[in-house]
Amino acid sequence: MSSPQHRIVMICGNLVWAHEEAKQLFDGLADVVCMDSPNRADFLAGLKPGGKYDGIVGIYRHNTSADHIGVFDKEIIDALAETGTVKWIAHNGAGYDQIDVSRCAEKGISVSNTPGAVDDATATTALYLVISCLREYAWAEQSLRKGTWKTILDSGRAHDVTGRTLGILGLGGIGLRLAHLVHAFPMRVVYHSRNKVADAPEWCEYIDSVEGLCRESDVLSLHVPLREETVHLIGEKEIRAMKKGSIIVNTARGKVVDEEAMIRALEDGHLSSVGIDVYPNEPFVNPRLLEFPQNCLLPHMGTENQDSQRHMEVRALTNLRDFLRDGKGKDLVPEMQSKL
Repeated sequence: MSSPQHRIVMICGNLVWAHEEAKQLFDGLADVVCMDSPNRADFLAGLKPGGKYDGIVGIYRHNTSADHIGVFDKEIIDALAETGTVKWIAHNGAGYDQIDVSRCAEKGISVSNTPGAVDDATATTALYLVISCLREYAWAEQSLRKGTWKTILDSGRAHDVTGRTLGILGLGGIGLRLAHLVHAFPMRVVYHSRNKVADAPEWCEYIDSVEGLCRESDVLSLHVPLREETVHLIGEKEIRAMKKGSIIVNTARGKVVDEEAMIRALEDGHLSSVGIDVYPNEPFVNPRLLEFPQNCLLPHMGTENQDSQRHMEVRALTNLRDFLRDGKGKDLVPEMQSKL
């Protein structure tokens, strides 16, 4: 590895809260440059020998960088690999579907994310959606703002949270945090993951199939990463396996659900409502979802608070610092861990 005075790390995308922490973490280890390219062509040119990014060894990445240079696809990963110096991408976020991880693995570039840092914020967002959909609070607020008080509401559509069954698809950090939150009511909690979670609380009941989980759930909350095998993991068959009048909550990724199948189920009343924070083609929101006033729809607000965002920034920067200091970092994404 090159000497500290010649090492350079790049801030690629927003760094809002942790500027002082960044100075402290890289003091004496590396110089810090900010990606200021207005487009992909300028970014790729900057990576070439003699370019403005020549010599970078690691990258802190935020999804906002895609607004200028696009996602980290094969073209960008190949360009990073051709530098011969870039060996670590520290992504800020739990989801990392904007990075071609398999190409990074082929080219010897490690990728980390920020698991844990997003757990509380995303789980509390899911909790809000669960409560709002069961009690139809989003519809109630709309009614009040329109000056119709609660005359357009029907209490026969709403349910208490206590005693309802929450199905959690993916009992990772976020799913487990949500399980603990709803257990306070209590709700009955059932879950499905690729494997039974060994240290799950005894009150979390394991269901051995996605379809079985759907059949048991009054509310189905999704907490799986977006990968090829999870696209439309919840489709027509799974939705129709759910109880009539049940609810889907999604704070994972929009493409995990077949949106057309979900809307059809709203139209015929099989689903009573949905609580959505993520969409297949953000920032576009299917206008048909807006036709159902009982839906609770958020503009991807899961981690939109300064406490979580600072935590995420510091964790991503620390992963990059650890790579520089120790030769390896923490929080490698699962696909990278399987190759160790």
